[in-house]
Amino acid sequence: MEEKIIKDPATVNAAGEILQQLPYGVTFRDAVTHIDDRGTVCELFDPRWQWHSDPLVFVYMFTLRPGHIKGWGMHKLHQDRYFVQFGEMEIVMYDDRPDSPTYKLVSKVVLSEYRRRLMNIPAGIWHANQNIGQKDVVVVNFPTIQYDHADPDKYRLPLDTAYIPYKCENRQGW
Repeated sequence: MEEKIIKDPATVNAAGEILQQLPYGVTFRDAVTHIDDRGTVCELFDPRWQWHSDPLVFVYMFTLRPGHIKGWGMHKLHQDRYFVQFGEMEIVMYDDRPDSPTYKLVSKVVLSEYRRRLMNIPAGIWHANQNIGQKDVVVVNFPTIQYDHADPDKYRLPLDTAYIPYKCENRQGW
């Protein structure tokens, strides 16, 4: 029996930028971690960067245990702005906005302590977050509106939904 040899496709360009198409409106801003003999410092968010037009109004953090998934979740009113402090997290996104040029696109992005950056996830994009590392991932979110405890802007689908054309390999989570 003869084995079929498969050639890997290009995934990044010469500058290290990912070639994969992302949902319209997903943006990033690299964050520099400065290191000296005392430790490190990394700026998480500064409105002077003009990275995002919405102001900083609310900040919270969450953790995700190794191998676990949080998702599918979506917001209709606000955008998430993630920053991974520690660990490695894969975000799978599904663009459910009928007026978007990337409507029905499924894509994946990895955020990591090894390349810290801000990531914007627009409203209307379903996303599932999976810890792909060996320790808890620590994520800071700077959403564009404050959390409304009486009426949360949070919508969920089960991980095994037929609505999103993507199957999560690891099913630990919700």
